[in-house]
Amino acid sequence: MASILDLLQSDIGQTLINGAAQKTGQPADKTANVLSQAMPLILGAMQRNASTPEGASSLNNALSDQRHSGGVLDMLGGLFGDGAGSPDDLLNDGAGILGHVLGTKQPQVESALSKSSGMDMDSVSQIIKIAAPILMGVLGKQKQTSNVDQNGIGDLLGSVLGQSGTHDQSFIEQILDADGDGSIIDDVAGMVLGGDKKKGGLGGLLGGLFGK
Repeated sequence: MASILDLLQSDIGQTLINGAAQKTGQPADKTANVLSQAMPLILGAMQRNASTPEGASSLNNALSDQRHSGGVLDMLGGLFGDGAGSPDDLLNDGAGILGHVLGTKQPQVESALSKSSGMDMDSVSQIIKIAAPILMGVLGKQKQTSNVDQNGIGDLLGSVLGQSGTHDQSFIEQILDADGDGSIIDDVAGMVLGGDKKKGGLGGLLGGLFGK
């Protein structure tokens, strides 16, 4: 099963990067940098939310929704061109998804990504709102293909994150919650920016993906 970073390097990923760059007026390389940090972070937050039966059930139901069946991946070129839908459709859907996944801490995530990438917060906000429905589409398509039920949601998220075992799962947990207080956001700035708590962090882990 392909990981999200594999997806970003695929034709679909390039369409997403170029479309988001066009929508925000930002350079494609900086947009790619934001996506390479934000998408694993959002997936990690989803994974933490799905670590409880209630959270897993909620995500399983959301992924069973026809909107998240993976069709958005086939429509992506049209969404940024002259096809059906528009980037605004992605933004609206993404706002709802991020509101559920990140809650009131979303501005702090955007601030950390803004500092990490050197991009203004408004552009970062638009990019991650565009990215969120794509993530849901990837997960929904994989769920259907592999016939994953609620009990397999955690493994599905780990696979798309690119984790291969408990060591990797432990590592992403440390990235998302370095001080163990249950809040991923307290550590976003340090982790994404490669702060002192975990030298390198997500920035170091993913920053080289696009030669940054």
